[in-house]
Amino acid sequence: MEAGRDEAVVWRNRALTLFDRVSLPVAVCDVYGRVVLANPAMAAECGTTPGALRGREVLELFRPQEATQVERIAEALRLRHRSRYQVSVCWPAPGGGSRYGELTADPVSDSADETPALLVMLRVRGERPAPQPERARVSATEGRVLALLAGGATTARAARELGLSRDGVAYHLRRLSARWGAANRTELVARAYASGVLAPGTWPPEARTADAE
Repeated sequence: MEAGRDEAVVWRNRALTLFDRVSLPVAVCDVYGRVVLANPAMAAECGTTPGALRGREVLELFRPQEATQVERIAEALRLRHRSRYQVSVCWPAPGGGSRYGELTADPVSDSADETPALLVMLRVRGERPAPQPERARVSATEGRVLALLAGGATTARAARELGLSRDGVAYHLRRLSARWGAANRTELVARAYASGVLAPGTWPPEARTADAE
């Protein structure tokens, strides 16, 4: 009897080792969809570790595309039907954007009368990139003022190069600072680069596709 238990432990450990090494994202859930066990590939799709997934609702991690699919599966499980169920899902990609694919759930148990667990496998079908932030809109003159400011120009020099008065340059700087909530000129230049108004990697600084006045 003791030998039988030892052998069962050995095979259980071998099965868990194989489970962890499978490259396909796999999890074992209870009949209510709570994660009991997840392999590293499944955890990687969620940007976390296998232990952190334990107890999480699988349909909160992977959002179903059609609610009716989930309702049909829940009803089938309530009636103890033992079929393979598939749900189209999407979820946030660890690096940004989102992915989409299918979750396949197979009821598994030692006997027909036992409440089944669910062996859940995820198949990734594709990825949608994260939307790019919209470039800030500035006028042509505002773009030139920002480019000169980024190059170290004083208000007087910017005024000479743009054919404006010093008050005219100061007016544009006040408007930009108020629009972006910039506390000083250094922050104003930083925000111009961050928002795509100034082209990165160029010297002297250049404004990118500024709107016409």
